[in-house]
Amino acid sequence: MSYRRDRRSSKSALFDGFDKLEEGGLRSSSSFSHEIKEHDNDKAIDSLQDRVTFLKRLTGDIHDEVESHNRLLDRMGNVMDATRGIMSGTMDRFKKVFEKKSNRRMYTLVVGFVVSFLIIYYLIR
Repeated sequence: MSYRRDRRSSKSALFDGFDKLEEGGLRSSSSFSHEIKEHDNDKAIDSLQDRVTFLKRLTGDIHDEVESHNRLLDRMGNVMDATRGIMSGTMDRFKKVFEKKSNRRMYTLVVGFVVSFLIIYYLIR
């Protein structure tokens, strides 16, 4: 009998850690892995939150840039309309000038002076 008792005590000493493992050791390791997974999830959520914040700022910057370009294009359109009005008025005046022969001679004289001025300017420069 003492042999059996010694065998049981040595067996219990040998497998003492496994008894705890069976009783609740797995639960503690399971909760530890659960905590690790929870920590990894928290890190992933923080990373996603940073990315979302970055994308939100980026889209806000893009929105501001688009609005400034739209304002610039509107101003350019208004300036082009004003320039078109000035040019149409100038063209109407040129048409009136070319309707008469004496005005054509005046035009050729002015164009001749402008061309000669440009030639002299480029020769001197």
